[in-house]
Amino acid sequence: MSDITIYTDGSSRGNPGPGGYGTILMAGQHRKELSQGYRLTTNNRMELMAVIAGLQALKKEGMKVSVYSDSQYVVKAVEQGWLKNWIATDFKGGKKNKDLWTIFHRLSQKHQIRFIWVKGHANNPYNNRCDELATAAADGKNLLPDTGYENEKDSLLS
Repeated sequence: MSDITIYTDGSSRGNPGPGGYGTILMAGQHRKELSQGYRLTTNNRMELMAVIAGLQALKKEGMKVSVYSDSQYVVKAVEQGWLKNWIATDFKGGKKNKDLWTIFHRLSQKHQIRFIWVKGHANNPYNNRCDELATAAADGKNLLPDTGYENEKDSLLS
């Protein structure tokens, strides 16, 4: 049994393009929704950002956390050990999203986390709600810069 259940989804309008994430945290009868939009990002970054936002919202350490995501990229990176290899080799070979994976890795050390993959757009009400939050955030006004993505993109062009 988890102390906290987190549902996540990320969205981008174009890949890259404007994007957003949606996150739902649940503990007992308590529920909190989070979302944010970014002006230029990728779908994978938003999927990962949704998880990070959920973990950052936790008020204490040592929680048992179940994260439900429709992103095979995120779920497999953690559950199949890809991330451990990336960390061990300092992301050798130009693995993408090092900035976000590094943040996730630091946060993940504070909790017991398990990931569960859910099929997207398959009538899971929490996943569907996260999708609504993510797409509304991507389509919203006052989008933030995804500085990690924009800086990485700019450094490749310099």
